[in-house]
Amino acid sequence: MNDIVIHVENLGKRYRVGQLEPYKTLRDTLVNAVVAPVHAVTSVLHGRPSTTDGSRSDNTIWALKDVSFEVRQGEVVGVIGRNGAGKTTLLKVLTRITTPTEGYAEIRGRVGALLEVSAGFGHPEFTGRENIYLMGAVLGMKRAETDRKFAEIVDFSGVKTYLDTPMKRYSAGMRMRLTFSVAAHLEPEILLVDEVLAVGDAAFQQKCLGRMGEVAQGGRTVLFVSHDMGAIQNLCERCILLEDGRIRNIGRTRDIVNEYLTTSLAISNVPLAERRNEQRRDATLIYTSIEFQNSRGQKLSNLSSGEDTSIVLDYLCKDTQKLEDVKILYTIKRMGENIVALDTELSKNFEEIQGKGRIICNIPRLPLMPGYYSLDIRSYSKRIITNHLYDGVAFYVKEGPFFDSGLMPPDSEARTLVDHSWVLEEG
Repeated sequence: MNDIVIHVENLGKRYRVGQLEPYKTLRDTLVNAVVAPVHAVTSVLHGRPSTTDGSRSDNTIWALKDVSFEVRQGEVVGVIGRNGAGKTTLLKVLTRITTPTEGYAEIRGRVGALLEVSAGFGHPEFTGRENIYLMGAVLGMKRAETDRKFAEIVDFSGVKTYLDTPMKRYSAGMRMRLTFSVAAHLEPEILLVDEVLAVGDAAFQQKCLGRMGEVAQGGRTVLFVSHDMGAIQNLCERCILLEDGRIRNIGRTRDIVNEYLTTSLAISNVPLAERRNEQRRDATLIYTSIEFQNSRGQKLSNLSSGEDTSIVLDYLCKDTQKLEDVKILYTIKRMGENIVALDTELSKNFEEIQGKGRIICNIPRLPLMPGYYSLDIRSYSKRIITNHLYDGVAFYVKEGPFFDSGLMPPDSEARTLVDHSWVLEEG
């Protein structure tokens, strides 16, 4: 169809795992040309697989395999998946940084890219001013276009004070900000973005997201790779979920994000005692099980905003050791971001723990927004760490009666809930 601007069909990218091939002389090349057929026959006779390039088939991995999708003009499409799923490789193929092993990708229109791999590009001996023109030229901007947007680029980057300083004296963050500022002011018909939130400080990240929002609202096509599910849901209408280099699903953003979070943060039924390999080897306080309970002591599979909730942790002191001045720290995280800290030190640590027992943390009116969370568990004795379990348990919080109205603030505007009231005084 005429409105299809990105068409990807059976795309695959294979990489060889291991060391790079050593330098070969002309004599080595000629010798290999003679003996390679002999090696191939020998491999077949001995039952060893071989490939057309002479490498063992088990020395390669497919970063992408059988990837097919289409993007229409004006669509904003998210690409999500765990680390190693093939997201960045997909954008590298689309921007022609790398060539596919099989299949093809067709793009219709001028392409601009904000890729993490390009952050910090520039000549160290050139000033910031000179590098703006250099990077603009490399990214396809004409001199007149760079002139017209120069002030806007400088203001966006926040490096105006150092504009006439050689880039070699810039910090890594300043170099990245300047590069992204130039790239962000391209006027492409198609914009490919790879983890823009990995660049700069929080304020600059918000600038990048704001700029992306402007591009999306301007009717241009955007393919956005990110681990920030909030940004994905705010910006993207449709989403692609990659898993091990293949497309697991494509659909409405909310549905795909929920599928991703459900699979990546699924609650494990395996007791913590059987997950000792995830706990510290030198742990003196062993976590044997953990669960959530309501105010009636009933086990909860899903939590509700506004519901009285308890975190119940069963423990065992190693070798019946007695631990003194014990501190327990729970960190509740959402997509890797720390949201809430629950710390015994904020009230009073436990004077002494020994044998086995149970530690209960009571949370009145759970103040968490609906969504998926994970819980870090950490413990100390006399300020010496006794155990630490990263993302020890995952859980889902559904909408609950936190506010009398039954309403919730938008997910883009809140991370936690605060009980509050309003008074109007007239006159």
